[in-house]
Amino acid sequence: MAISAAAPPRWVLLPALLGTLLILLPVAAMLTRPNWAELPSLLTSEAALAALGLSVWTALAATLLCLLLGVPLALLLANARFRGLTVVRSVVLLPLVLPPVVGGLALLYTFGRQGLLGGTFELLGVQVAYSSLAVVLAQTFVAMPFLVVSVETAVRGLDRDVLDAAAVDGAGRTGILRHITMPLILPGLISGAVLAFARSLGEFGATLAFAGSVQGVTRTVPLEIYLQRETDPDAAIALSLLLIVVAVVVISLAYGRGARVAER
Repeated sequence: MAISAAAPPRWVLLPALLGTLLILLPVAAMLTRPNWAELPSLLTSEAALAALGLSVWTALAATLLCLLLGVPLALLLANARFRGLTVVRSVVLLPLVLPPVVGGLALLYTFGRQGLLGGTFELLGVQVAYSSLAVVLAQTFVAMPFLVVSVETAVRGLDRDVLDAAAVDGAGRTGILRHITMPLILPGLISGAVLAFARSLGEFGATLAFAGSVQGVTRTVPLEIYLQRETDPDAAIALSLLLIVVAVVVISLAYGRGARVAER
């Protein structure tokens, strides 16, 4: 088998293996802990099902919100040219490096009862903080940058000559976006949406700070794991394994297609 000239030297194999083990061993250690016979009952308990149901629908809602807001934002960031664009992009991507609990506090001081916009929402009869809506907003806050990065990268990779040719032929901006840009960036869009869903499903810090932990209302799977780790470690491990399985599936969906395309 021919070896590509771009292949790394053999000495990188050792640190690569150590890096793999650093991730794999903790997961493998967790697999040795549960009582597999009790796993179904642990995952179908009332608390587990309530947390799982809440996590799924809030993550789906957050992903939809990421699509509605993040795709236009990514399109603007990929095409805009103005002084200060780097600062704007840094602010948009801030949740990628910001501790989630800090993001939760920022949301609380914005939408909480005593927050910047909290009073306005209270007058409208809407309580945002410590509600299921707060869970969705917290998940959207931390997940949207993943979609923005994915879509912006896909847009920047487009062949500008194709877009310019369509404009010369008389196509309007909306027509170009609908019939050319969106179909071409669809793989990146799907990957970004899947990653946003996964990040929403695993969100903990911002949710706890902004939404609290009320069973059936704001207590998602990560919060349930946190609470169960002391009182019922087996239940916490069972839910953790469930999230690991979901994460593996999500990563496979997000990157599997790209890997197949690269191999062709």
